[in-house]
Amino acid sequence: MTAEGKIIEVVIQFYRVRLADGAHAMVGREIAAASDLDNAIEIARHLGQTLDMPQRPDTMTISDSEGNQLYSGRFDDAGTSS
Repeated sequence: MTAEGKIIEVVIQFYRVRLADGAHAMVGREIAAASDLDNAIEIARHLGQTLDMPQRPDTMTISDSEGNQLYSGRFDDAGTSS
């Protein structure tokens, strides 16, 4: 929960990155409820390993419901983000 005790709605987007030119392709998008940013990151890591996506994502972003980016991270070979 936020400092005010509210649940926040976050948009989690998953991407594949082409190394040759850095192009990003979205391979998944989910909306989730989280208690805070750490909880949202935990949810995103879990979804990155369990969602049925056309390809395994390389990176993810987490935004609030207004589109403000709160976090971006890269998945390692084991599927966890850093």
